[in-house]
Amino acid sequence: MGTFEKEIVLKNYLKPSQALLDDISKIEGDILILGAGGKMGPAMAILAKDAINAIGINKEIIAVSRFSDADAREKLSSYGITTIRADLLNDNDLDKIPDVPNVIYLAGHKFGTTGNETYTWAMNTFLPGIIAEKFNKSNIVVFSTGNVYPLSPVVNGGMTEDMPASPIGEYAQSCLGRERIFQYFSTKNNTPVLLYRLNYANDVTYGVLLEIAKSVHEEREIDLTMGNVNVIWQGDANEIAIRALLHCTVPAKILNVTGPEIISVKWIAEEFGKQFGKTPVFSGKEKQEALLSNASECFKLFGYPHINLKQMMELIGHWVMEKGKMINKPTHFQERKGAY
Repeated sequence: MGTFEKEIVLKNYLKPSQALLDDISKIEGDILILGAGGKMGPAMAILAKDAINAIGINKEIIAVSRFSDADAREKLSSYGITTIRADLLNDNDLDKIPDVPNVIYLAGHKFGTTGNETYTWAMNTFLPGIIAEKFNKSNIVVFSTGNVYPLSPVVNGGMTEDMPASPIGEYAQSCLGRERIFQYFSTKNNTPVLLYRLNYANDVTYGVLLEIAKSVHEEREIDLTMGNVNVIWQGDANEIAIRALLHCTVPAKILNVTGPEIISVKWIAEEFGKQFGKTPVFSGKEKQEALLSNASECFKLFGYPHINLKQMMELIGHWVMEKGKMINKPTHFQERKGAY
């Protein structure tokens, strides 16, 4: 797959679906994305802007981030997206941000938690209270994580939203803290909130599938101890986040967001091995428990993902073989003790 062909394929994989076009027209008012400079934020902002342009409505997309990568800010601005450089923990910066009817909250801290626990708690638990108070009249989609669940038996089909959270390690505990703070202020201020428990988003530049593909391609050993995972295409996860603004409730609604399959890590590696003509190297033995979510409620609301598992793997496999650009932010999906 040549560079031009690759760009065409990616464009088709990232374009707004008809379902997004239908729903974005129902969202009243502008959309603010807080923490828009990370792995998902830029693509989410562009997707929302593309959907607005496609149906010709007047709605502003505002992306807020520290924007340590100036190129990311410039790219968003070139799409007609309003960008604001801000540190959300800085009161003066926070005052720059306008009140907007719809907020997607992506800010948080994960990797580097070990040894920097205080900052993780400040970002994941203290800051949510400030945001919840500032935007108390907005619909707020709050990004959380499936890490708030315990490891569960693979045969049970993944944790559902009505099962109790039992986070392992300080990162996951702080994420449950974020949820609890937003739940409290949702009820206190009558603020519609949706808690978006995601695991794991993938595109060609990062994610569980890419990590396994790279290991196979580079003939590195793959640990099978965390023997099963859930994955979803980043574009589908971003669409669901935008459309979820129509499903915020009081009290806050909890929603698992991931793909429909419980996938064997060994099977993923062997499938990439077929693409690459290589034999995967394994270590360890699959445990009977894994970090898994059941997203059937998500599918009831939004339908099944538009990009299926095989499509993701084929595209990612080509990307690895052609040495496409990648983000060096491992998921650490193998982690079983919550140490990030």
